[in-house]
Amino acid sequence: MTTYNGQTSTVRAEAPRPAGLHELGAVADRVRASVESVIDGKPEAVRIALTVLLAEGHLLLEDVPGVGKTMLAKTLARSLDCSVRRIQFTPDLLPSDVTGTSIFDQQRMDFEFRPGAIFAQIVVGDEINRASPKTQSALLESMEERQVTIDGTSYELPSPFMVIATQNPVEMEGTYTLPEAQRDRFMARISIGYPSPEAEFAMLDHHAGANPLDDLRPVAHADDILKLIDLVRTVHLADPVRRYAVDLVAATRNHPELRLGASPRATLHLVRAARAAAALDGREYVLPDDIQALAVPVLAHRLLPTAEAQLGRRSAEQIVLDLVARLPIPRPQGRG
Repeated sequence: MTTYNGQTSTVRAEAPRPAGLHELGAVADRVRASVESVIDGKPEAVRIALTVLLAEGHLLLEDVPGVGKTMLAKTLARSLDCSVRRIQFTPDLLPSDVTGTSIFDQQRMDFEFRPGAIFAQIVVGDEINRASPKTQSALLESMEERQVTIDGTSYELPSPFMVIATQNPVEMEGTYTLPEAQRDRFMARISIGYPSPEAEFAMLDHHAGANPLDDLRPVAHADDILKLIDLVRTVHLADPVRRYAVDLVAATRNHPELRLGASPRATLHLVRAARAAAALDGREYVLPDDIQALAVPVLAHRLLPTAEAQLGRRSAEQIVLDLVARLPIPRPQGRG
């Protein structure tokens, strides 16, 4: 038996429990503990970051300066034994600095490809909205197709591959708004928020004397993450839950307060993230609760409210929450 929002249903996943799901939990617990040893009082942000990693997505951290966006990205990267590159996005950054370029080798009398900063398993893009739209667009192919094409030749990026980007929504001078195509490639967007007084007090003790990243060591190998990603793909997604995700995304396209709804890519990202969230909870099947919990971080950043909604101070997050509250929860009948 399963429970949907506290109500028992006869729906049950028909797929067998994936072998090694307990291993996923053990590795995830180690990574979570490693990140939380540096990021105090933000367990939900850490959980979303892990969910996006296991769902093969990319994460956008959007918040005011100084709350730990870059620290979260660097801590997650440091906790994994993966290749890591950091890109400081600035107005003078060129697309070739990101993707790489072909340089003519006079000795060989041929062009040689020099990989850019995007050729890493974890790429931390700091203040992504400070780069020009032309440079931002250099990420589009790599984030979607996990490859880079230079002079007609495609170069595959390493696996796993994840972009963790940060941006400050309140600093508008010298910034460029991310185009919708770029925002749509991020699986989730989260805001860390200010810490509680207790967490901020603990931060003074942990961070004031030394950089906590100095003592951080990897707790999971890249091969471990690849195995866990394969396990997440096996998590069962029942047709009624699949339909629920489709209906939720479709509702954003007909909402009177939105001039741009979520794309089909958003639906794919929503169900992939839900599979990862279910696996992190030790379940071999997705519940509507997983879809609901991820609706705001996965959908809201892709939506454009109308001018009237903005005048009424209606945010995309509020609209998504309203849709989640109104959309009926599936209660299909199945094998008990």
